[in-house]
Formats: sequence, C-alpha cells, structure tokens
Amino acid sequence: MKLYPLFADLADRAVLVVGGGAVAERKTAALVEAGARVTVGSPTLSPLLAQWAQAGRIVHIAGSFQAHWLDHAWLVIAATDDEALHQRIVELAAARRLFCNVVDDAARCSFHVPAVIDRAPLTIAISSGGDAPMFARLLRERLETLLDHSLGALATLAARLRKRIRLRHPEPAARRRFYEQLFAGPVADLVRRGRPEAAQAEAERLLASVDASSRGSVVLVGAGPGDPGLLTLRALRAMNEADVILHDRLVSDEVLALARRDAERIEVAKEAGHHHTTQDGIHALMLEHARAGRRVVRLKGGDPFVFGRGGEELEFLRAHDIPYEVVPGITAAVACAAYAGIPLTHRDRAQSVRLLTAHCKASHDTLDWPALARERQTLAVYMGVSQLEAFQQRLLAHGRAASTPFALVENGSRPEQRVVTGTLGQLARRAVEQAVQSPALLILGEVAALAESLAWFGAPPVGERGQGIPPRRASVSFGASVDTLAAIHHA
Repeated sequence: MKLYPLFADLADRAVLVVGGGAVAERKTAALVEAGARVTVGSPTLSPLLAQWAQAGRIVHIAGSFQAHWLDHAWLVIAATDDEALHQRIVELAAARRLFCNVVDDAARCSFHVPAVIDRAPLTIAISSGGDAPMFARLLRERLETLLDHSLGALATLAARLRKRIRLRHPEPAARRRFYEQLFAGPVADLVRRGRPEAAQAEAERLLASVDASSRGSVVLVGAGPGDPGLLTLRALRAMNEADVILHDRLVSDEVLALARRDAERIEVAKEAGHHHTTQDGIHALMLEHARAGRRVVRLKGGDPFVFGRGGEELEFLRAHDIPYEVVPGITAAVACAAYAGIPLTHRDRAQSVRLLTAHCKASHDTLDWPALARERQTLAVYMGVSQLEAFQQRLLAHGRAASTPFALVENGSRPEQRVVTGTLGQLARRAVEQAVQSPALLILGEVAALAESLAWFGAPPVGERGQGIPPRRASVSFGASVDTLAAIHHA
C-alpha cells in the first residue's frame, strides 16, 4: 500500500479512542503528548487510563460504543478486540469523512500510526503501509542509535534564527548552504556538547559572516549502472546537496529518486546516435548554473572517467575557473559482470581485462585488433549493440576463435536484467534473434562461459538452446547496521 506521509497538528483537537485496554493506553499516550483532547470510550479502563481520566487529562465515556461519539472528532482509533464493532466504526467514520485507524488491521485503516523517532521538534516517522509493522519498529531501533538526541535542540536553535536567515540569504541555494554549515559544523558540535550559549554565539557569528561558499561549483558523479544500492555514500551526499542535476538518459529513475526533491533536474539525453544535447550544450549548462552560484551535479551512468567524457568536462570547467570535484561510480563492466556472475579475471581463464567502446565506426580503426584477438583475456565492450557484426568480423579476421564465449548483459543490475550467451561466431545473429537493446554490455572471453553456472541475479541466462540453468539466489543478511547489510552468494 502506497501511503501519503502526513504529520497532523492535533493540538486542542478532539480525538476518539474506542477501547480501554493496554493497546488503547499506548495510542492515548501518544495522542495526549501531541496535545489532542482525547475521549476514551469503553465500559472499563486500564489503571493508567483511569488515573488520567480522574486527573482530567482525558475524558472517559463509560459504556458501549454509540455513533454520536464520533460527532465532534477529527479522527478515531478503534482499539478493542471486537471485529464486528471495528467494522461498524470504520463505516460510520467513512460516512463522516473521518480518518480511522483500526489497531492491527491494516486493510480497514484510512490512516496508519508509524513507528516514531522523537527528537522534538524533529520527528521521524517510519511506516511499512501496515504490512510489516515489526520491520518498521526494527528500523526505528536502528535509527535511534544513529541520531543524536541533540538534534532536537539544534532544530530549535535553527527555528529561532529562521526569519533572520531568510533575510540574510534570500536566494534558496545560498540559504541551503548556510543551513549545511549550521547543521554540520561547530554549531552542531557545541549543541552536542551541551553548550547552548556558545552554540548560539557561534550561530550568530556564522550568520553575520560573508558567505564564501556562494560561488557555484560542479561535481561529476558516477551513478553506477542503475541499481541505486550501488551508489557510493559520497554520490548520495552530492545528489542531496545539489541545486541542479544534469543527468544522462541512462541514469535510472530509482537513482534519481534519491536526489533532493527540489533540485532542478535537466535531462541531457546522450545516447549512441541520438545526442539530444550536444557536449557543448552540456558545457554551457554547467557554466550557466555554476556562474549563477548554484551547486551543479553532472550525474553520469557508470563512472565519469570510463567512456563518460568526464575528462573533457573537467578541462572545460578548469578553463573557465569553475571549482569541481569527481565522485567515482561503479562502471558498467564491473557491475554487469558481477550481476551476471562473470568474473572479469580468473586464474585459469583470463589474466587481463580490456575496456573498449564500440560507440562509432571510426573508433574501430584505432583499435589494436591483433592484440584484442589474443586468448586468455576479457574484452568488455561498451555501447556496442549497433556495431556487433563489425566487431565480430574483425576479431574473427584477426584470429580470435569462433568458439570464444560471449555474454551480452542488457540492463545490467536492474530488475529487468537479461543475459544472452553464445560464442563469437554466433554473436551478431544471437543479438538479432534476442532483440538485444541498449543499454547492453558485451563481455567476450573465456570467463563469459561461467555466466550460466554462476548466475545469481535476475532471469537465467538465455543460451543457444533457450533458458540456461536457473540462478542460485543470493541470501540476504540484515546485519548489525546499515553498513553491514550484505548479499552473500553461496557457490
């Protein structure tokens, strides 16, 4: 179930809880803490709820549920053990357009109560859509250990300065950079050390200082082959600091979804034979936004320095005195081979790897074909779908055996990954028969024969006689922290 995340202001608003046991007690406690005017309707109350009713913290209606209890409520929680009563409450609440939560019955809920990490005024809510509440609680426990309790005090300090920050930095990009300094620099450290006065003074000094970071910059970021789990932490950080993201067509939607929501996104749709944005156009966009004081992320599929024209872009930025940095990504050859179960090197089969591009016909003329035709090496060929026949013929002409195994990895590392296998003599024909489309990477060499026996991800490889051996799946271990989450393949 896809839920819309919503934080509700219930201060001094009427909320009805039907039920008086331990579960109702937990729900009521959270509502009271949020400032709601809680009415608990039940024949009996738990000892703690009875104390709260006697102290005037809640209102108790003794007796069985009546429809008029809903008349003034903003929302209602059904927390009894009577399913028929729950269904009646759900129907009556829907007729009144009230949000209703039925404890331990996700299908009947019109809102869910998430697992909460409280760093007031900062609140972090985790929901599984009602499908796996224990998993949401487990994640909350993990995050509780990662998020310092001083975050609430830091958020309060920022709130006090908010109006002045907006006046001092009216441009959103500069304002965001100020907040980054506030939350990650000496101010946050002083708050964490329990020195609020010193933190306030440092924040005032920072607010009065000249913002040296107002100059724009460009970060070349490798987005990897498509699986968002293969992004580096530095890549993720850069994407969340960006004001503008210039991204290739092959950057997956799942990767883009991890970027800052309010960053401007510009697709510079570069693919073989279809340059909707020229390289000069990309240079112009980087320059325009950087000179306007923005942080630009040039997001490239794979790695910026492996057939990504990253060097050309850095030369341009340097010539125009634009600050830059590079965040490497996992290049397609490494990722596609790994996700297809193909080791690029192997003691018995390949002692070297060559990364090639078949991007255009002219590039073929500069390659050392006799060297490429030697055995016991792996060729990883990028952007080669349209040039497979020419590539095949030249290798055969220079002595590479027609029996040399190959694997074409289409959409490597993505859910729709497909691996087509065969031999060099069959290469062009197999690609046409299987309608292989870009993005696809060609792996040619003795190691490609291991695709069928070592496959572990996605659909089984498609060999000459149809489907290959079903892959043995990875087992996933949820370790002690996010950093230890690992997929373990048992050979």
